[in-house]
Amino acid sequence: MKKYDVIVVGGGFAGVGAALAAAKQKQNVLLIEQSGALGGAANNALVMPYMPYYTNVLKEDGTVERKFLSRGIFEEINQELAKIEKLNVIKDFANFDAEHLKIVLDRFMKKYEVDVLFHTTVCDVIKQDKRITAVEVITVSGKMVFEADSFVDSTGDGNLAAFAGCEFQLGRLKDNLCQPMTLCFRVSNVSYEDFTAEKQEILKLYKQYKEEGKIKNPRENVLVFKSMIDNVLHFNSTRIVKMNPIDPFDLSKAEIEAREQMLELFTFLKNNFASFKNAQLAYSAPSIGVRESRKIVGEYVLTVDDLLSLKKFDDAIAAGNYDIDIHNPEGTGTHHHYFPAGVYYTIPYGSLVAKDVENLLIAGRCISCTHEAQASIRIMPICCTTGEAAGVAAALVSKNKIEAKNVDIGELQGILKENNVFF
Repeated sequence: MKKYDVIVVGGGFAGVGAALAAAKQKQNVLLIEQSGALGGAANNALVMPYMPYYTNVLKEDGTVERKFLSRGIFEEINQELAKIEKLNVIKDFANFDAEHLKIVLDRFMKKYEVDVLFHTTVCDVIKQDKRITAVEVITVSGKMVFEADSFVDSTGDGNLAAFAGCEFQLGRLKDNLCQPMTLCFRVSNVSYEDFTAEKQEILKLYKQYKEEGKIKNPRENVLVFKSMIDNVLHFNSTRIVKMNPIDPFDLSKAEIEAREQMLELFTFLKNNFASFKNAQLAYSAPSIGVRESRKIVGEYVLTVDDLLSLKKFDDAIAAGNYDIDIHNPEGTGTHHHYFPAGVYYTIPYGSLVAKDVENLLIAGRCISCTHEAQASIRIMPICCTTGEAAGVAAALVSKNKIEAKNVDIGELQGILKENNVFF
């Protein structure tokens, strides 16, 4: 049984931020990831591009300045990506190549001497009173146990916290329904320009087919992004509703149904539009994308009123202004509340502190918040910033042998500011 200072479970943007932040504080860190690469949803669910993590500020001279809200480690990652992809990190703020991302994240782990375990799944925790002392994992060699002084749950689904007995909220309060799951996929041999020229006709016929019952997908439109590869379109258009992302049977059914929706949409486009005449269904994500599942109850529950009032918390550790983007958990429709330019809300440290476990931090889309607030804070850039804050806090818990709720906020914020984190 090997002992670490900090163990981070989940290697998405939140987990990467947490592991690197803790390692920068000279902690011995283990990062556990169930797939074969870091990047989480960006790799496992083909989620791209980054949703907006900036706001436009009007300057006195009449020009507009782009103020980035997700910085720190997230910015460092993008600077390294830009070197490989020859992108302008300011202008090309949204696009990235997931294959390059995998390599960049591997390099960061090596640089800061983080131990990484791929193909490893946490299956249980060992507790003493209200503290986690160790995690039990399943690997290709069987079960293993690892001890640590502090832990970060960045699994997205809040698995570690749930296994430790933490209270959580599933989906929305009134019926526990979660935002829909989506299987992203890509289609080749279609130019983005040709697609754009036919887009309005595509949307018109799609609506007609839905009304006639020829399309079963409950999504109201066809959502497509330009990919980093010429003549490859990125689709974020499947919609699986009324299934539970933390029920393994529902999750499996969702994968199957989403693939049928993918083929339905591809066939519709290929059979009806000139831009898709030579189209090929290139590939789909290895795993369906989950927008929402467990939200762990922490010392503070972030609410939609906090976001709408642009609240600036005394214990703020991150900021955001992505729209409150709620895909209908029951079927058709997507609700948006867009924040005005130049404004932002903050996220408090209390939303990262698990209420029921003394040495557990939460990062990413499963932090302590309501269904509506989660619809804004769930994007990858913000997940990375909450991860960075959780990692620094976990390091302070380990170093000072304290409870997570007793971390010195001034010290935490000071460390974050030194690394150019904005809040």
